[in-house]
Amino acid sequence: SSLIIVAGMPLWLVLAVALLIDNPGPVFYRQARIGKAGRPFNMLKFRSMVVDADQLRSGLEDHNEAEGPLFKLRKDPRITRVGGSMRRYSLDEFPQLLNVLLGDMSLVGPRPPLPCETDQYEAQHWRRLEVPPGMTGLWQVSGRSNLSFDEMVRLDLYYIENWSLSFDIVIMLRTIPAVMLGRGAY
Repeated sequence: SSLIIVAGMPLWLVLAVALLIDNPGPVFYRQARIGKAGRPFNMLKFRSMVVDADQLRSGLEDHNEAEGPLFKLRKDPRITRVGGSMRRYSLDEFPQLLNVLLGDMSLVGPRPPLPCETDQYEAQHWRRLEVPPGMTGLWQVSGRSNLSFDEMVRLDLYYIENWSLSFDIVIMLRTIPAVMLGRGAY
């Protein structure tokens, strides 16, 4: 992750300037997430939404398009113009490489859930937290937001039960076209 951070610094700088021009405010967004064994941590992202997005979420709950504990909107009005482009190609997730360096995340693993999501977990869902969360994973390369919560859990558990270094490499290689094509990203 250190090498990717250093190589990506010029892109990080361009994204930071674009964010500031499009929607002034902090460049980075820290979000409480739940990691391995239920340990909370602050996940870093480039800010892709308006500054007060968290406060605006409650007014959008009735429009949620996701199943289970997830919250997703295809046309989320809180997403900025630059943020929408960043999300489509997962550029907003680059700062999570710092979470990998800190040991909160891995390059590959299940998506780290929000605390409000784990509040709704059933017993079998907690198995997703047996391993460190990842920047990418089997769920992300298999359809991302186009999949249901139950499909995400099923893929995460399959990953955990069948983990190997070669499986991680395959997922990282599958991440490239998934990101470049922007499939299931919103």
